[in-house]
Amino acid sequence: MEKKVLSKEELLKNKDQILAQQNAKHTKSNKPALLTKKERKVLGVGKDEGRAILKHARISSRKVKIVLDLIKNKGIDEAYGVLKFTPKAASEVLYKLLKSAEANAVNNNGLNHDELYVAEAFATQGPTLKRIMPRAQGRAFKIQKRTSHITLIVKERQ
Repeated sequence: MEKKVLSKEELLKNKDQILAQQNAKHTKSNKPALLTKKERKVLGVGKDEGRAILKHARISSRKVKIVLDLIKNKGIDEAYGVLKFTPKAASEVLYKLLKSAEANAVNNNGLNHDELYVAEAFATQGPTLKRIMPRAQGRAFKIQKRTSHITLIVKERQ
């Protein structure tokens, strides 16, 4: 059940077929077919976006999602303004992440800064750090310090 590794020439020759297969959803799981890193690079998949991922951020994903909903589908300059003046702990982290995603889009993929907008933004739960707080009469309460994985994707408006 191993996947055959294709050479660069074979990938470029079958580019249309592979991209159509990748864009088609799997019948049972409704997920797209996976491409290897080499195949994505040769075919140019992901060159129309800037992506930034922050893993193990020491803030709950529930708190981050509140701020993410404010900037989804907004222009990049408007998103900066919203993040700068939002009094939430997550806004500072997201501001830096948005700068990184913008830099990736402009420098790595050559996209136009004026046309960028926040296409996708989501936060998932990361590992929880478990700590103990001593209490009266020898008891101990559990403290859960939650973390999150945050992903921001910026694209150009058509």
